[in-house]
Amino acid sequence: MTSKVWDKQHGGNHYQKYKIQPSKFVVENELLYPEGCAIKYIIRHRDKGKKQDLLKAIHFIEMIIERDYAEESKDS
Repeated sequence: MTSKVWDKQHGGNHYQKYKIQPSKFVVENELLYPEGCAIKYIIRHRDKGKKQDLLKAIHFIEMIIERDYAEESKDS
């Protein structure tokens, strides 16, 4: 994908400094929504949301664990 859509960002420029924007990485790797959100929040925490973004990332990771590994928790 070499579209101009990846060259712009609305609402700031905190993703522009990276070699690949988190959204492009998520799309090209066909990741699911929670994985994409966790990546987004981890990437931007220093430039935008600070600790709150890391807490959001943890929340999405917890969603992934519940979705994908709930049965393992029941076996423990």
